[in-house]
Amino acid sequence: MKREVLAAGAAVVAAATLVTGCKSSSGASSGGGAVGVDYPRSDTDFWNSYIKYVPQYAKQDGLDLKTTNSENDIAKLAANVQSLIGQGVKGMVLAPQDTAAVAPTLNQLQEKKIPVVTVDTRPDKGDVYMVVRADNRAYGEKACKFLGDTLKGKGKVAMLEGDLASINGRDRTEAFNQCMSQNYPGVKVIGLPTEWKGDVGANKLQTTLAADPDLNGIYMQAGGAFLAPTLNVLKQKGLIFPPGNPKHIAIISNDGIPEELKAIEAGQIDATVSQPADLYAKYALYYVKAAIDGKKFTPGKTDHDSTIVAPRPGLLEDQLPAPLVTKDGTYAGSLKASDPQLWGNQVK
Repeated sequence: MKREVLAAGAAVVAAATLVTGCKSSSGASSGGGAVGVDYPRSDTDFWNSYIKYVPQYAKQDGLDLKTTNSENDIAKLAANVQSLIGQGVKGMVLAPQDTAAVAPTLNQLQEKKIPVVTVDTRPDKGDVYMVVRADNRAYGEKACKFLGDTLKGKGKVAMLEGDLASINGRDRTEAFNQCMSQNYPGVKVIGLPTEWKGDVGANKLQTTLAADPDLNGIYMQAGGAFLAPTLNVLKQKGLIFPPGNPKHIAIISNDGIPEELKAIEAGQIDATVSQPADLYAKYALYYVKAAIDGKKFTPGKTDHDSTIVAPRPGLLEDQLPAPLVTKDGTYAGSLKASDPQLWGNQVK
């Protein structure tokens, strides 16, 4: 890592001066160790892909992996953490979906000196060693610009929002709305809260199409949850037309799962932002091992095409790349849906 340096503690990390091109530097390696990973859920294609990647990278890093699944339940997450503590883990990887309610659990782990890496989400409060996620505000902005440009600044767009108890849902929603109001005032946004539930999204989309049959676009904040239900609704209503057809409803998603890439190729949706399930697993485990080894990091560019930022004092976040994907790759630096470097095209 280019920004990895030794430090005596969090205060030193916050005050450290960046050294361009600094290589990793630490004391003796732990040589692995017991690491606990709580999977947040297994009811979406995205998280099922993440779950497949975790043991692969744990084995590669020589880590003794202990896993639980909190099934999108913050109370179960707290109980799972107690179980992992009892199994003697030296560090934990968590992906709390309720980013406010996880604070007491993080405080307890801090007291026990068990370092935590959160993946995909950033806790509203509480200390963690590193947050591994992509820039979720950029997700909303990319979706806004794509739909705004595709619709030429006019029309109606339904946004299937994630859970606003999660910073991801808030970031994507706020950024999308702000971008639309500032850059495409002729586009009406119809927000549909869903709590990341596909059936809720489908029901609300049904109601929206009944009230607004002239809907021009859809932004799905999570393709793993919303892709199949959304396409089913549109098929039932006979509303799937290829891009270029005047009746086509422009659709952009988030996740980059294989099914989204296939849907882009088939002309069923137009674009997605590929959220790196593989890199989430890889670097979450990388950082939890680094925490066990006593390494510290500072903000700046990394050697894996990402940027470490400090969203608040004492907290670091490695924002991994999440490219826009379209069928032909000609829009604003987007990648082709068939590009072999996309993790969604590498899933077997």
